[in-house]
Amino acid sequence: RAHFMITSFLIVSVEPVDLDEFLMSQLRSGDAELMQELGEFPDDDLEVELVERECRTIRPSVPEEGVELDPHVRDCVQSYTQPWLVVSRRSIHRLHSFPEKSPSLPALCDDTTRTTLTCSDFNLRVLQPDRRVESLLRFSSPEELDRFNLEARNSNRYGELFGLYPPIDEVQPSIRPIPDCPKEHFGQRILVRCQTIKFEIEIEPLFATMALYDLKEKKKISENVHFDMNSDQMKGFLRAHTPHTDPSTLARSAIFSISYPSPDIYLVIRIEKVLQQGEIGDCAEPYMVLKESDALKNRDKVEKLKNQAEGFCQRLGRYRMPFAFATVNIMSAISSTLERDTSDTDSINVELTIYCVCWQEGERLSDEDLFKFLADIKRSSGQRRVKIIPGFLRLEVSPVPETVPGCLCPELIPVKPVSEKNPRAVKEVLEFPSSEVYVPHNIYQNLLYVYPLRLNLSNRLTSARNITVKIQFMSGEDPSCAMPVIFGKSSGPEFLQEVYTPVTYHNRSPDFYDEIKIHLPARLTEKHHLLFTFYHISCQQKQNQTGSLETLIGYSWLPLLNNDRLQTGQQCLPIILDKLPVNYSLHSPEVPPVKWLENHKGLFNLELQAVSSVQTQDSHLERFCTLCHALEGKTIFPIRVGDEKISENMFEHELKLSIISLSSSGLEPLVLFLHQVLDKLFRLIMQPMVIAGQTANLAQIAFESVVSVVNSLHNSQELAKDHQGRNCLLATYLYFVFRLPDTQHEIHTSAGTGGLMAHPESRYSTLTRATATTVGFMLLQSRIRSSSNPDIPAPQSPEDAEVNNILGKGLNLPGSRISAAGNVSNTSQSSSTRPTNRKLFHEELALQMVVSTGVCRENVYKYAWFFFELLVKSMSQHVSQLDKKAVSRRNRFSDRFKDDITTITCVFICLQELEQAEKVNISLAFFLYDLMSLMDRGFVFQLVKNYCNQVLVSMSTLISMRLEFLRVLCSHEHYLNLSLFFSNPASAPASPSPSTSSQTSSLCSFQDHKIAAMFDLSQDFKQRHYLTGLLLTELSTALDMESEGLVTFNVLQQKAINATYSLLCAHDLDQRCSRPEVKAKIAALYLPLVGIIIDSINYLDFTGTALHKSRKSGGPEEDPDSITPINQSVAMAIAGNPFNTLARNALVSMTGKTSNMLTAETSRNLLMCFLWIIKNADQNLIQRWNVDVPSSQLSRLLELLAICISCFEYRVKTHQSLLHHSVTFKKSLAKARLEEALLGGIGARGEMMKRVGGNDRTLGQRENLRWRKDLTQWRQTNDRQDKSKAELDQEAIISGNLATETNLIVLDLLEMIVQAVPLADCKDNVVGGVLKVLLHSLTCNQSTTFLSHCFSTLRALIVKFGDLLFEEEAEQCADLCQKVLHYCSSCVDGNRSQACATLYLIMRYSYSSASNFSRVKMQVTMSLASLVGKSSDIHEEYLRRSFRTILAYAEEDTEMQSTQLPSQVDELLRNLNSILSDTVKMKEFQKDPEMLMDLMYRIAKGYQTSPDLRLTWLQNMAEKHNSRKCFTESAMCLVHAAALVAEYLSMLEDHKYLRELCLEESAVSDDILSPDEDGVCSGRYFTESGLVGLLEQAAELFSNGRLYEAVNEVYKVIVPILEAHRDFRKLASTHDKLQRAFENIIQKGHKRMFGTYFRVGFYGCKFGDLDEQEFIYKEPGITHLPEISHRLENFYSQCFGDGVLEMIKDSTPVDRKKLNPNKAYIQITFVEPYFDDYEMKDRLTNFEKNFNLRRFMYTTPFTKSGRPRGELNEQYKRKTILTTMHAFPYIKTRINVIQKEEFDLTPIEVAIEDMQKKTRELAEATHREKPDAVMLQMVLQGSVTATVNQGPLEVAQVFLNEIPADPKLFRHHNKLRLCFKEFILRCGQAVEKNKLLITPDQKEYQQEMKKNYNKLRENLRPMLERKIPELYKPIIKPRIENRDSFKRQSLRRTQDENS
Repeated sequence: RAHFMITSFLIVSVEPVDLDEFLMSQLRSGDAELMQELGEFPDDDLEVELVERECRTIRPSVPEEGVELDPHVRDCVQSYTQPWLVVSRRSIHRLHSFPEKSPSLPALCDDTTRTTLTCSDFNLRVLQPDRRVESLLRFSSPEELDRFNLEARNSNRYGELFGLYPPIDEVQPSIRPIPDCPKEHFGQRILVRCQTIKFEIEIEPLFATMALYDLKEKKKISENVHFDMNSDQMKGFLRAHTPHTDPSTLARSAIFSISYPSPDIYLVIRIEKVLQQGEIGDCAEPYMVLKESDALKNRDKVEKLKNQAEGFCQRLGRYRMPFAFATVNIMSAISSTLERDTSDTDSINVELTIYCVCWQEGERLSDEDLFKFLADIKRSSGQRRVKIIPGFLRLEVSPVPETVPGCLCPELIPVKPVSEKNPRAVKEVLEFPSSEVYVPHNIYQNLLYVYPLRLNLSNRLTSARNITVKIQFMSGEDPSCAMPVIFGKSSGPEFLQEVYTPVTYHNRSPDFYDEIKIHLPARLTEKHHLLFTFYHISCQQKQNQTGSLETLIGYSWLPLLNNDRLQTGQQCLPIILDKLPVNYSLHSPEVPPVKWLENHKGLFNLELQAVSSVQTQDSHLERFCTLCHALEGKTIFPIRVGDEKISENMFEHELKLSIISLSSSGLEPLVLFLHQVLDKLFRLIMQPMVIAGQTANLAQIAFESVVSVVNSLHNSQELAKDHQGRNCLLATYLYFVFRLPDTQHEIHTSAGTGGLMAHPESRYSTLTRATATTVGFMLLQSRIRSSSNPDIPAPQSPEDAEVNNILGKGLNLPGSRISAAGNVSNTSQSSSTRPTNRKLFHEELALQMVVSTGVCRENVYKYAWFFFELLVKSMSQHVSQLDKKAVSRRNRFSDRFKDDITTITCVFICLQELEQAEKVNISLAFFLYDLMSLMDRGFVFQLVKNYCNQVLVSMSTLISMRLEFLRVLCSHEHYLNLSLFFSNPASAPASPSPSTSSQTSSLCSFQDHKIAAMFDLSQDFKQRHYLTGLLLTELSTALDMESEGLVTFNVLQQKAINATYSLLCAHDLDQRCSRPEVKAKIAALYLPLVGIIIDSINYLDFTGTALHKSRKSGGPEEDPDSITPINQSVAMAIAGNPFNTLARNALVSMTGKTSNMLTAETSRNLLMCFLWIIKNADQNLIQRWNVDVPSSQLSRLLELLAICISCFEYRVKTHQSLLHHSVTFKKSLAKARLEEALLGGIGARGEMMKRVGGNDRTLGQRENLRWRKDLTQWRQTNDRQDKSKAELDQEAIISGNLATETNLIVLDLLEMIVQAVPLADCKDNVVGGVLKVLLHSLTCNQSTTFLSHCFSTLRALIVKFGDLLFEEEAEQCADLCQKVLHYCSSCVDGNRSQACATLYLIMRYSYSSASNFSRVKMQVTMSLASLVGKSSDIHEEYLRRSFRTILAYAEEDTEMQSTQLPSQVDELLRNLNSILSDTVKMKEFQKDPEMLMDLMYRIAKGYQTSPDLRLTWLQNMAEKHNSRKCFTESAMCLVHAAALVAEYLSMLEDHKYLRELCLEESAVSDDILSPDEDGVCSGRYFTESGLVGLLEQAAELFSNGRLYEAVNEVYKVIVPILEAHRDFRKLASTHDKLQRAFENIIQKGHKRMFGTYFRVGFYGCKFGDLDEQEFIYKEPGITHLPEISHRLENFYSQCFGDGVLEMIKDSTPVDRKKLNPNKAYIQITFVEPYFDDYEMKDRLTNFEKNFNLRRFMYTTPFTKSGRPRGELNEQYKRKTILTTMHAFPYIKTRINVIQKEEFDLTPIEVAIEDMQKKTRELAEATHREKPDAVMLQMVLQGSVTATVNQGPLEVAQVFLNEIPADPKLFRHHNKLRLCFKEFILRCGQAVEKNKLLITPDQKEYQQEMKKNYNKLRENLRPMLERKIPELYKPIIKPRIENRDSFKRQSLRRTQDENS
């Protein structure tokens, strides 16, 4: 904690450089060029531009011309048509610029091809050698070789390292999402085309309307669409009533929008016909009776009907009647159609055919009836009982394509693009969303929908029965004032002056379902009204009457405005009988004294619904707007608002009230008119008014109202927020809509006229400036002192200077600008640039933020982002209006404004305990980020410094916040320039044409600054490169933190690293920084990061590199199955181990993980930063640093490089099969896309489209092979399951390129380190360290490109430091031999030729010293033996070719021909070739693990005289066992290996603690080898630490195999050695492991399953050596006979072919004579370990009965007659005991049988054994610790139930019924009798025990059991009481001692007989 506080203090005490001052005074010319290269710096980045708004239609929807609009409507229209005002950045270069460049594909080393060679003896010279490496021996000096290698390495390198690295998966705070441009709201859109309406007969025109209904919400959710499918003949019937037909009315398709998709949405189609005489049912009858199939028969009838219809049409053509309707559930219909239709549904149009057309019942016309009907359908999932008219409707439903030709918006304006041809119109249907939609209005829309509901004339005695209502929209009372604003229906005019409702025949109280859509005029007056005229229609023309069709019933009307508000909602109107009175429209229909129908009772119900973007329909909003417009002048008091009048005196009060009550308005209307409301409030902030001679300042109250609106929008659950918690509506408003309030058009009238006047002096405020600052300071102080009472009144105004003084002292901000600013503003006003007579919005806003109090202030800080972005946008507009040349950056804003900004930021910093602290923190960061582009940068840096000073609390949240803060600031596009990257002393090397100054400066810089200091985070660095210094300090702090809460710190470290990573990534991919000189300068800026990373090496996690996402938990004891494969590369990195390291778990403990390790992912990100700096920094600089750096740091650097190699190793990804071109796939795709259109993209495709950002076509088609961060987040798509092969290949190539490039960077650095060696002191260690890293890189998967460079470096190392390496680094050389040999077997030619050249060079350079050469020969031989052991990796044909190539090198090396080298090489290669021959055999047995282990065992035996090779082969065996999860056998191999080592060590010197381990391995005797011989036993294992290592691995493996007792035995050998070495740390961990082993024995001792054993016999000459061999096989715990039988049968059937192998099913002895010689036979028998009685005394535990087993037994039943089974009295049993050559567990899983014994049991002995077994089972079941009722009952049933065949009773009756005649059987008879006595006793106990365990429902069962038991006991009693008298006769008169001896003797006899 103390350390942390100090670090934090370091951040604080640095004073930032005054940037603008520095740029003016200290800039050098070269730096200026560099600075300009990175963008126009230090000019402005922010640009204010007007962007024309996009209009969907060919012309914007605006009010009719020539009408004077209300101020409110005028403002709305202006707001919907004016362009957007956007503040944009000129150069956005943050994490978005990607060069389009394709990396080359390096050949990845893929050793997958396999071929085998059969011939084992092979003459190498007949082979053709590979191509040799030309330049192998031709370099005159090491320097020339280095130069050659460097050029080769630098060719074809990849420029941008981060372009190859997948983007990190995190939400980036440094990017503010640009909000979506305001648009009209649409839900999911579907296109419905009506193709056919078909009935059995066509006799008259029919008309249809369709609309959507939501059953769940019981709401109509779209307007009506009118269409018809009438033929020209039918339309001709109506010609008299159709003046003309507009094209828009011919539409048959409609686009519906659904905002809230649901499975309960129905499309309802109503069909109407022309009114005719008769009920609906009568009119429908012909359609139901006449069939199309009988057309000829019915022709006359149809003609007659047609003529009738024509008559009705001509007479009643303007009136309609309901006829039929049809409904369809959109979703379910689509689904069922897709399932039914198996044709190619590539197009996603779904045809719906509705056969169920119901005829409309006259009493059920209303919407309520319709919803009941729909609910019935849903409930009964079929049609309810309705009359069906035969016929169908065919519709086509599809998602809306991108462009729809001929589309019209709801106002009938054509939508772009307009088609050249004139297709049939498609109408967009206005949606009435089922629930609120929160999207501000964006276009002018002013529609009114009128719904007549019902008319009740049932009490009237007139003949009015066929009633229609004529509806007109009137602008006055004269009939000519009917306005043509009513939208027409189908096939007629677009607009009508009047419309008639459909008629229900003979119904006096009809229901209506019509919808009348009206285009409202923009200016509504009190004269506008709706006029309703009621008529009775005479359907039948009377004979002699020529009278009118219409009989007038009465009138009603509805004024549209009521107290200036549009009337909407339900209305009930009375009906007037007389003529309409004069001026009726000015009154509501209650007023005039005229003759009313039914005594003025309301008879006509209707509903009005407005869809308008100018009518607010909310009282609070309406009041506010009206009063605001009153401020514009021309207002005559008193004003009327609603139903009250407001006088001038009350005006200010009312206005304030209306402002305050804004937040009480409904959320939906507030959102719909949000832009207008905010604009008006901002205007009020800027507009001090003189009202009634008094100055009114509304600024504060308006500001508070803004705050409360912002608060209510944020608090609403329904409104969306972005990932930074910003309300999307407000963000959109700020980005596109907000502009500085226009206070120009205020009207100045004289005060006396009763009007209003804008005050000429606009600087009026509630507080003076001075108090503003003071209040800010007081608030700040009070906030620091206590947050309980934030509302502190302002003190009396002191002088400015005093306040500033207090502020300066009180805040104790070092170098605070405030005091200085205060003095300046007192002395002169020259710095203030704005004219004094004009208020500036940003100043007013800042002032209001400072002086706000209470809840308002809390909310300002809570939603700070809004006010900050508002400030920035207003400041940007202010700056854009300034003359930049005349006004310096420092003087753009007044000092008072700067004071306010300082106060605001300071208050913010202290408000950090808000819950929203993190969001506020990000907002503040973005604010300062924006200020960098607007204000003096020095001032902004001071604000950053204040921030860092204030947030000085030792809490992880605050560090985290500071990181987020810095991250945002550093994402500034001029961050590099702001950090003065060009002024770094570490200049790049002199340019080709250097200027003298730059040369000298670079030289000075190298001499003056100690290079190492440049890698430190010094004070000078932090001051000069201010932002970078802050960030690196945070990173360092986060990494060094003491771990308090692991999760928090991991998150913190991850944040710190990701911040740095993102920055470097941005530089790397920034086009502006592509020049190497620029990159070198930038890399120099981050050099301290290298030091930080080297120091944090202990925290890096490289065990589970990034692709192993799941971190391993717990130790190895948890579950042996969870153990992952050995990661050799890791082992190499740590131990440098050339052999197959088994201690995978020991490894973690060796590295000693600290608790606050970084995650693998974060480690990779940090290492990427390190590699990028190393790649781009000046190479001379890095080399000089390597010379200077202390040796301890250098060794850590090498360790870091090894970790880099592990982390970025290439991992092969496999392709998965992809689903293609199946019909089902296409159908599912079609269905998914339709669902997406209907249900809002629910479904995988929708998700994917969302994720990719709708750009799915671009996937997989890009040439550019890098991770495209701008297209998609790599991490997310990386988990996708449906990637194409091309995508997978692309990913593999990029991963391969990354691995190659990272490894080459490491190689470059290693070369620099090696070249720095001659100048350094610790030569030996460094070369060894470098070699270790190089070897480690060879262990990982590498590309051919890298391998060729790596081998070149290795050869250079051997040339330069050969002797040193061979002498000092013997172990490493052994590793080197193994790695190189491994690549000699590669199937890639290039890799092989490089490896051969390297191996030859090793031999050549080691030849100079005899001991070195013999050691190398031994190492190569052992390496080959080790490689061969892992036979899966080896290709012997390639290895042989490599041997031939090495031979060719030896023969062609002219210099060495005079020496013995060629012949020595020849001899070595011959030896290697013979070892290789063993592998051919091993390949044959790859699939037969037992045979393979036998072969390896034999090879290991063959090396009895060569300890090194024997050890290697034992390790190979251990590895093989381990891969098969045979942990015990693997451990035994290592115990044998350890015994070998112990034997060798005890020969060297006799230590009593080196105990003999294993007799089998003591063949290493003095006469076989002498310990001094060169190259023998020189491996790392032939040391005491090697011995301990082997034993520790063995213990680990025993533990995995759950043989915890063996762990103890192994440690008994280790402990004395550790004690002798006084290694107490190791001893402690050893005892810890022992404790765990013993605890495991206690916990799991009895639960462990050990091996299962089988005898396997092979018979038949097909088996070769195996013929007539018998083995005991050890199989895993619970293996059943069929499993092993199946395994062996499968394997050998494949070997011999079908029909050759037979499995012998029984265990009787096999007779060779009866076997078919052409077949192979296998006999498998289950065997159990067998122990003599005396052995059982020692083998007490489960472990002891399963360890060290050599004898096994199986039994074979037989009868004398030859059958295996017979009656009880003839059933014999043979016991066979087998003895194996070695004891299990052994180093193999099968061991030969070397001895067989058999003995037979007579039937009575078999019975005795059976009864003993039964008795034992009963005893166990009864006396279990936790009794198991089921188990007990099973055993009992088998014992006491009489029905059991060959049960106990039958056994007793057979053997005990009578005393045997043969005296030899007396003893057996008696023994059986005693067995039964014990048996019956145990049965009794069991029955009693069962009584305690049973459940109540088992009582009967228990009684039955008891009864059976009693019966059995009674039946047995006579037999059990009958003793054989001879056995109980005293032979002699007994004496005591004799009795004893008799007892002993008799027992002995019995035992003998038994055996």
